[in-house]
Amino acid sequence: MSFDRKLKIAPSILASDFANFGAEITAVETQGADWIHVDVMDGHFVPNISFGATTCAAIRPHIKTVMDVHLMIAPVDPYIDAFAKAGADFITAHVEAGPHIHRTLQAIRAAGARPGVALNPGTPVSAVAPVLDLVDLVCVMTVNPGFGGQKFIPEGVEKTRELRKLIGDRDIHIEIDGGVDPTTAPLVAEAGADVLVAGSAVFKGGSVSDPAPYGYNIRAIRRACE
Repeated sequence: MSFDRKLKIAPSILASDFANFGAEITAVETQGADWIHVDVMDGHFVPNISFGATTCAAIRPHIKTVMDVHLMIAPVDPYIDAFAKAGADFITAHVEAGPHIHRTLQAIRAAGARPGVALNPGTPVSAVAPVLDLVDLVCVMTVNPGFGGQKFIPEGVEKTRELRKLIGDRDIHIEIDGGVDPTTAPLVAEAGADVLVAGSAVFKGGSVSDPAPYGYNIRAIRRACE
């Protein structure tokens, strides 16, 4: 997987029909999704429970693009191998999820996946500065993690700009997760983000039997950033 800073739209399957994951993934990829974002929640680190490594393994054959697994769990380390074996291309852990993020990121790389680190809205960019050389992606949360459909936190724009300066010419993706839609997407894209996670903004109005709205929604976000 070669690195590029071209804008990528990563629909979050948290907003899709849980009874139809495989078909939803095929539909949204056919309609122009670049990556598939998988939100894993444990009801402990965040106040919601979604799904685990077995679900990731089940949907992996349906994903033809990139499987981007976001672990909103604590602890992370005992589960890294399971998600890597499930076929995750990227595994992102939160800097706030434990005392040894450096070790966690090393373990993700050792398991064969690309390491990412995520920052909650209340965590400064400086928290990831010491581990930038270990990661392929930094995820800036622009909502408090745990639930889809929340309102975008505007401070994330300046945070993205600060992170972009810090990254410099390193091959590290900047991902935005939370409240991304055609209004907020251009703000973070201009600040330096290249991966935009969108849940309800992509899946609204469509379905497996009528996927055309997914394509319309993806194109609307992309056009807004041009």
